[in-house]
Parts: sequence; structure tokens; C-alpha cells
Amino acid sequence: MGFSVDLRRCQLLGLAGSAVLAAGGETAGALPVRELMTPSSGRGALGLVGVYFGVVLLIAAWALLGRLINGPRPPAPRALLVVLGLWAAPLLLAPPLFSRDVYSYLAQGAMVDAQVDVYTHGPAVLGGPLADEVAPVWQNTAAPYGPVFLSVASALSHVTSAELPAGLIGMRLVALAGVALMAAALLRLARHSSVDPAAALWLGALNPLVLLHLVAGAHNDALMLGLLGAGLVAARGRRPLLGAVLVTLAALVKAPAALGLLAVIAMRARGRRGLPKAVLTTSGAALATTVAATAVAGTGYGWLGALDTPVSPHNWSLTSVLGRATGALLSEAGSDLAPLAIPLWHGAGLVATAAVVLFIWIRLRPAPVYALGLSLAAVAVLGPAIRPWYALWGLFLIAAAAPSSSVRHRVAAVSGVLALAVLPSGSPPDAEQLALATSGGVLALVVLWQAHQAGHGPLFARAERERTA
Repeated sequence: MGFSVDLRRCQLLGLAGSAVLAAGGETAGALPVRELMTPSSGRGALGLVGVYFGVVLLIAAWALLGRLINGPRPPAPRALLVVLGLWAAPLLLAPPLFSRDVYSYLAQGAMVDAQVDVYTHGPAVLGGPLADEVAPVWQNTAAPYGPVFLSVASALSHVTSAELPAGLIGMRLVALAGVALMAAALLRLARHSSVDPAAALWLGALNPLVLLHLVAGAHNDALMLGLLGAGLVAARGRRPLLGAVLVTLAALVKAPAALGLLAVIAMRARGRRGLPKAVLTTSGAALATTVAATAVAGTGYGWLGALDTPVSPHNWSLTSVLGRATGALLSEAGSDLAPLAIPLWHGAGLVATAAVVLFIWIRLRPAPVYALGLSLAAVAVLGPAIRPWYALWGLFLIAAAAPSSSVRHRVAAVSGVLALAVLPSGSPPDAEQLALATSGGVLALVVLWQAHQAGHGPLFARAERERTA
């Protein structure tokens, strides 16, 4: 680079990026339907350009910070937590970004509060302004979330009287609490795994995907991962029963966290002779936690039958793409089997996921936390539904326990690409939106290049003076 890297510069660049994208989200985000703007409107177009300008600045700041962490004088973990707070701050009061899922959460919470079965009915049955905010594809679909998350959403609905602005802030605070748990768990798990805690925080908490989708998007994956991380810390610290309880609570937010029980069992068994006892005690704790949480929530076990809710024929998962391609070929051939192509590929993906997970745990047998990270990555890649934030399931634990920096570098590269994969409105892109988003990103690259050439632009002047003093 034409200028040196220091922590203050990274802080300022990332803060500028998150502030610009938050400002752009005011006109281009996943706004309430009465406030939605089309990209053809001047403000909507400017907002979309601004969001992608900010995203590219944020990615650049994160990349520079990674270079600093790998340098001779890496920042302390406490300093990185301050950076995380600074970068997240502008996003806390921004409108929802990159997805409309938070509206579904609020509608489902209001349904539970009104004693409507969310595992039988979709938000459309709720009616009213809150249900109108839910994306059309999910209006008549059951909730795939467990009783722990629905209890949180119901309590939030009750406290806020189902009012939209307060509910959005509340759901974002829930996500922020999950991110805080993730950061705390990363530090502990990294030390247990002999991984640099600063490197783990950089990849697992300061990652643009965390800021864009867990903070700005307020996804409940933050709560799931926070509880999962806390459970693994407890199990690693010789409190396996507490670990099993916390991991089960995470699975009762979103089901993929249930794989964490494999890690708890592996930590408790400490060899094949202790495996039967570990399986029995962990399974017993998980079952008791599930029964108790479901009884408290009063939602029943319908979520087990609703786990395929995130799956839609238009999903861009690997198996969905292969299914659509196969179906098109069968249709061209005049075969009656074309409608079966997508379900068959989804089934093949689930079988492949199970095979990969078994291979990881039985043949590769890496450390439990790393094995769990690889397993959750396989679930995200081979599963029937995929979203950019699903990558965080495995990434979070890979960051904490990856045995080499090369693994972290590859995962970081994938993260940078995925951070650009979704429009701030959460809607499917069209040519005009793609052109505006691309122009925003290119404009940010031009600005960064000019700073690179100058070596000490206005943003970097103070850092350069301090370096040369």
C-alpha cells in the first residue's frame, strides 16, 4: 500500500463506511412498505449507490485491519472490541438492511402473543400493518424457529405493543446481545484452541457479514450463534451439562445449532470409553431443556414439521440450482419427472450433508470446535436453502479454531464476496439496481485508490503525522 496501516485509520475508514451505508439505507433499505422508494427515484438511486459505497469502504477497512493483525504489532483484543462497537454504532438506528426477515420475526412474535399457532398459519392471518410488512413469499408460511426465539419475539411484541419502530429497535438489540455473546465466546474458544484471539475476533466478529446481516439485518442467527458459543465455552470449561443446556437453547432458536451437541459430547467423552456416558447425559440434558423451554413458551412442537419453511423453488442454493437445471432438461425432453427434480436434488443434498458431517467427525476427527465449524459450513453449502448470513454458522467457529492462517484467509475472501451479494432492500435485483450498486462500489474503489496514491489524504493525515513524528 502507499500508506502505512494503523488502527486509527482502520477505525475511521470502517466508521465512515458503516455511516455512509446506514445513511443510504434511509432511502434504499428494507423500509416499511409505506416508505419504500423505487431505484428510479432520485433519492432511492442515491441511497443504493451510497449503501454499496459504504459496504466497499467497510470491507476495505476490515481487510486493512486484518493486515495489521498479521503484522509485527497487532492490536489487543480489547482494542478490537472498541472497533466493533464503533463500526456497529451507525447501524443501530438505521432501517433494516439486506433483508425483510425482521418484519417476519415481529409478526410471528405478535401471533404468539395473540395465541395464534405460528406453526400452522403464516403472518397473513394476523392481518393489519405489521403483517403487511412481511415479504410476500413468507406471508402464508409457518415459522421455522424454535420456542426460545418465539418466546423472545412474543415478549418483545408485548412490551412494544406490536408497534413497528420500537419492535425494530428491540429486535436489533436482541441481535446485538447475540453478537456480544459471540465476541466473548470467540476470545475464550480461541485461547482454548491455541488460536490468536485477535485473529479470531477479526474473522468471527468484525467480519462485514456480522455487521451487515446480524447487526443491520437483525437476524436471529446472532442469538443462535451467541448461545452456541456460550455453550461450547461452558462445555470446554468442564461444565458439560450447562454446555448442553445452552447449545440446546441455541437449537431452539434455529435448528442447525443442534449439531453443537456433537461437540459437547466429544468434549465430555475425552476418549471412546467415556462416549456412552457422554451421549446419555448430553442427550438427557438436551431433552429436558427442550421439554422445559417448549412448556414455558407454550408453542408446542410444530416447529419440527416447519423446518422446510426457508426452502423455496427460487432459492439460490447449490441443490436448488441443480434441481432447476435438471427440471428444465427433463421438461425439454417431455418427461413427467420434471416436477420431482428439485425435491430429489434437495434430498440428495441432505444425504450429502450427512455424509460430510460423518466424514468430518469419524474420519478426519479434528478438534471438536473446528469439526463443528466445518459441519455447519457443510450444512449451509449443501442444504436446500442458503442466504449470505448462513455462512456465519460455520465461519464463527472456524474463526475460533482454524488450525492455520491460510484457512482463515480463504474464509475471509469468501466473506468479502458474500458481503456484496444482497441488495439493501432485500429484494431480487434487476438490471437498474445492479448498475447502481456497481457504480457505488466502483466509486468507493476510486476513492480508495486516490487515497492509496496520495499516501496521506484528509482521512489519513493525522495517522501519517503520528507515524512520522
